[in-house]
Amino acid sequence: MIHGETHLRGIHPPQSQFHSRGRFGRLFPELPSFAPDLPRIRAALIELGKQGGLMDANDPSPPPPAPNLNPDNEDITAGFTFFGQFVDHDLTFDPTSILERQNDPEALENFRTPALELDNIYGAGPRAARHFYDTDNPAKFLLDVLSDAPGSQDDMPRNRQATAIISDPRNDENVIVSQFHVAMLKFHNAVVDHLIAKNVSPSEVFEEAQRMVRWHYQWIVLKEFLPKIAGADVVRAVLQAPPRARFFQWRNEPFIPVEFSVAAYRFGHSQVRPGYRVNQGFAAGIFNSTIAADVADPNDLRGGKRAQRRFVEWDLFFPITGATRPAQQGKRIDSRLSSPLFALIQGAPGQVAGSGAGTASNPVSLAQRNLLRSLALSLPSGQAMAKRMGIKPLTPDQLADLKPLGVGFELATPPWFYILKEAEVNGGGKRLSGVGARIVAEVLIGILQGDRRSFLNANPDWKPELANSKGEFFIEDLLRFAGAKLGP
Repeated sequence: MIHGETHLRGIHPPQSQFHSRGRFGRLFPELPSFAPDLPRIRAALIELGKQGGLMDANDPSPPPPAPNLNPDNEDITAGFTFFGQFVDHDLTFDPTSILERQNDPEALENFRTPALELDNIYGAGPRAARHFYDTDNPAKFLLDVLSDAPGSQDDMPRNRQATAIISDPRNDENVIVSQFHVAMLKFHNAVVDHLIAKNVSPSEVFEEAQRMVRWHYQWIVLKEFLPKIAGADVVRAVLQAPPRARFFQWRNEPFIPVEFSVAAYRFGHSQVRPGYRVNQGFAAGIFNSTIAADVADPNDLRGGKRAQRRFVEWDLFFPITGATRPAQQGKRIDSRLSSPLFALIQGAPGQVAGSGAGTASNPVSLAQRNLLRSLALSLPSGQAMAKRMGIKPLTPDQLADLKPLGVGFELATPPWFYILKEAEVNGGGKRLSGVGARIVAEVLIGILQGDRRSFLNANPDWKPELANSKGEFFIEDLLRFAGAKLGP
C-alpha cells in the first residue's frame, strides 16, 4: 500500500448530515462542491498538481546537505511529519476496532468508529493475532532484536521476504514511520516490564499496559502534537467550546469527515522534505527514482527492507534533552511540495519509481491525487468553508497564482490547496491557520471526546503515570522510556 494510493472502504460518505453512523461523513453537507466534475476542471487540477507545476518546489532530490529550496519550519521538527502520518494510520485503519475485536473476535462490521486507540499496532490483540506477539511472553510484542545493547537498532518482525509482520502495512512505507512503529512496540513492552515490577497480575498486565500506552499516546496528541500544528489558542478554544458550538458534530458515534481526511489533514504532505539524515552514517532521499523497488537495500528511505543501516537516531527528528546535535526541521506548511512527491513509486515489484504516468484515477503525482480526490468527493471550496465557519476567507489577490488556470479557482479554491495556502499566508508556514487549524483541532479532539475509553472520558483528571520531572509527557519521554535509540 503506497502512500496516497490506498482506497479505503467507506470513503464515499452520505450527503446527509443525519446519517446514524459510519466511518466517513461530512462537516458541511449543505455546501456545494468547489467545482463541477467536468473535463476542463479535471484538466485544471491536473495542471495545478503536475510535476514541475505551480505546486512543485523544484527542490533537489539529493539528501542534505544539498541546497534546500524549501524553507525550514523553525517551530516543528521533522519527526512530527511522520508522527502525524502514524496518527493518520491509526484513525483510518480498515478492520473493526481493536477493542471491539478483543472482546468479540467475530464482530466484523462494515464500518468502525474512528478512535485514537492504536489498533494499527495492536491488531486484534494477543489472542486473535498471535503472530504480532512474543510466544514466550504474550503480553509483549514480537521484535526483531538486532542487539542487546541499550538503544539497539531493532526492527519490526519480518518474514523471509522482509514483509513486516504488523497490523497495518502502511506503517512500513518509509524508514521513519517504520522505526516509530518499532518505538511504539518497545514502549508497550517497557510498560509491561514496568507493571510487572509493580506486581500487576499476569492476567491483567496486557490490558493495563494497553490502557497506559493508549492514554500516554493520546496525551501527546492533545498536549504536544495538536498545539504545534494548529496552535495552542485554537486547541484551547475547541476544548472550551460547548459541543453545539462546534462544526464537528455526530449523532451516535464520531466519524471521519472527508473535509478532514481528504483536505485539512493532508497538510502533512507539504511538510515532507526530499530527503533526511536518519542516523550518523545514512542520509538519503525519501525515495530514489533510479532504483528498482525490489533492491534489498536501496539508497533511499522507503520501507519494507531489512538492513543494518536502516534505523533512526531520534535526536535527528525530535528535540532531545542533552543531544549534541540539532534535530532536522520540518518543511514549512505551504502550497509547494517536495519534488519527489510528484513522481511516486507505483509499487509493482521491480518497477522503477516514477516510471509511467500512472492512471487517470491514480496518477504518480501526489498533488494530483489529492486534488482529484477532492473533486470526486464533492468537497466544498475553502472560501465556502471559511464563510460557514465565520472565518475571513483568503482574497482572490492572495490566490492570484491560480488565475492562469482559467477556471476560477482563485474564487472557489480546491480545499486542500486552500488550507495549505492559508497556512502559508496567515501562519507563515509554521502551523495551520483558520479553516485548516479549526477542522484538524475539532476532529482530533472530538474523536477523543467521543471515545468512551479515552482518558478524556474515562478519567478526565488523569495525569501521565510516566510523566517527566515537570509533570508532562511528550514524544521525547516516550522514546526515552521505550529505550529507543536517541543518538549516535
